[in-house]
Amino acid sequence: MGCMTKIEPLGAVRERVTSELRQQIIAGSLLPGDRLVERELAERFGVSRVPVREAIRALVAEGFVHFETPRRTVVRRLTPTDVKELFELREALEVYAAGLAASRATPEDLAAVQELIDRAAAATEAGDAEAITDINSRLHDRIVAMAGNSLLTEALEPVAGRLRWMTRRNEEWPQLLVEHRELYEAIASGDPDRARAHALTHVRTNYRSTVRHLFGEEAAPQSPGEASAS
Repeated sequence: MGCMTKIEPLGAVRERVTSELRQQIIAGSLLPGDRLVERELAERFGVSRVPVREAIRALVAEGFVHFETPRRTVVRRLTPTDVKELFELREALEVYAAGLAASRATPEDLAAVQELIDRAAAATEAGDAEAITDINSRLHDRIVAMAGNSLLTEALEPVAGRLRWMTRRNEEWPQLLVEHRELYEAIASGDPDRARAHALTHVRTNYRSTVRHLFGEEAAPQSPGEASAS
């Protein structure tokens, strides 16, 4: 009696293709301007064109790709306005989350963040860009979770992938590690004002670094607010 091949549900195929394409964009395997062709992607993933088409639509909704024409889909080219708007959101929500986290963090929460920082230090020492990006994203997610506000978490979820994509361009890893350690210490102190101040400094420093790496030194203002005023 032969073995029956297990058929992967269409929804699971779509999620797998979406996840893999998203990760390739974040990691830089797919670059801004690269074209996504349904037929080629279906062959590459060994699936039909239906889940590929749905995956592309999901990535359009997430802001990773866009339709240049009805028949041409490409990886989105980030603009200064894209970066400014996302960092304005970070400045509003992550700074607020840090203050709440300082008030509400448990010893278990703080231990989890410390472990992530230790892992980030090892990845920084090794120069492992993919691991650094993943760990730093988890660290920020953990701080938001520590705030204990489900609506805050939901507000950041739709843009989490794009934020990770942008911050992946910032390769000033030792500086990021220093800032994350300072942010952890501020949250661990239990002082919301101190935590918010460090979070604001971190977001603005990360903003300048991201703009500098994407668009050049002359394009990097001190904060998203200054960018909108210029």
